[in-house]
Amino acid sequence: MTEDEAKAGISALSQALDNYADLLVRTGVAVQPGQELVVNAPVEAYGFTRRVVRAGYAAGARHVTVIWGDDQTARLDYENAPLEYFEHTPSWKVEQMNSLAAAGACFLSLFGEDPNALKGIDQAKPAAARRSRNAECDVWRNGLDFGHNAWSIGGVPVPAWSRVVFPDAESDEEAQLRLWKAILSAARADGGDPITAWDEHNRSFARNRGKLNAGRFDRLHYTSSNGTDLTLGMTKGHVWGGGSMTTDAGVEFQPNIPTEEVFTSPDRLRAEGVVHSALPLVHNGSIVRDFWFEFHDGAVTSFGAAEGKDVLASILDTDENARRLGECSLISKDTPIRESGLLFYNTLFDENASCHLALGTGFPECIEGGNDMSVDELLAHGVNHSHTHVDFMIGADDLDVTGIAADGEEVPVFRDGRWAW
Repeated sequence: MTEDEAKAGISALSQALDNYADLLVRTGVAVQPGQELVVNAPVEAYGFTRRVVRAGYAAGARHVTVIWGDDQTARLDYENAPLEYFEHTPSWKVEQMNSLAAAGACFLSLFGEDPNALKGIDQAKPAAARRSRNAECDVWRNGLDFGHNAWSIGGVPVPAWSRVVFPDAESDEEAQLRLWKAILSAARADGGDPITAWDEHNRSFARNRGKLNAGRFDRLHYTSSNGTDLTLGMTKGHVWGGGSMTTDAGVEFQPNIPTEEVFTSPDRLRAEGVVHSALPLVHNGSIVRDFWFEFHDGAVTSFGAAEGKDVLASILDTDENARRLGECSLISKDTPIRESGLLFYNTLFDENASCHLALGTGFPECIEGGNDMSVDELLAHGVNHSHTHVDFMIGADDLDVTGIAADGEEVPVFRDGRWAW
């Protein structure tokens, strides 16, 4: 494919890209009339970001704030600024994020980054930046975690990411065209009416959520031939979610586009055994491959990786609860992303191709009454709290998951990577 042909292909997608932008605004963050929309976007995606801004105003936004990011500038910062700089968030940034959240803004992140952008960087620096932002921008962080502000994440190609996913492409333009098509397909935005498609998709989560919530399992046992043998205890009163969420003001929004998962927060003190990765992890611009964790009394006690062990160490050292789990998520291997055969090197997409767990903070909405609990109350009920949340994929093709009731009765939940019912 020539460069001109690839550019023509992207141009031909114009209506689909407008529909996707509209989906992210109206279904993703569900912009309300008169509301502020905040868009985080990579500078290389300025064209699509403008479509999102237009869609935001068309949906009734009072104002759209765009916060630009750039992988290469971030790398220069980490290469040159001292560690102590990243241990505190600049006061102007704290004021920006907290004031926007306090005013009731909704937050859309357009996720597109080079998976290797920070390769070789001291991982203590991006870890410190993330930790300080989540701690000091507390109104913003709590607004997302406790259902005060709607938020969503959607993918957008940048050249370096596109080249990693499609290394055989003849040009950057061809790689981006192919990644755009893959993103639109995964996001159910390649048809004429993606908003209706997402209404239907959200209804499909109900059956699996209902089965799991009715099961009230005391624990889940995960096994696969790669060595995974892990038992997770469930909290009393845990709730399985999946699909859309609702703010405390009653606004329904879609946190992740795409999503295929049904998830909850396990008991932070009750993880025992070993779990092995099924897909690479991309974190803070670095790739981790073929890794494993061993848990005892809920915490990681040892770990290893064929590549990127230092990245895992930086995650685990975020704070005292980063070694504990905040999420367990179940996803059948019969999903569009898994069936595409693509490795996106992007957690938003790859986590929806595989059952996954997450180190770090848990979800208040995943325990009965959780949105009305304080952080200390959530901890006391077994829901983890941390300044990080990092998903990692464990859904091997032969993964089995068994639900175990308090009386010891066992119920198949997953067999060979698929729902057992």
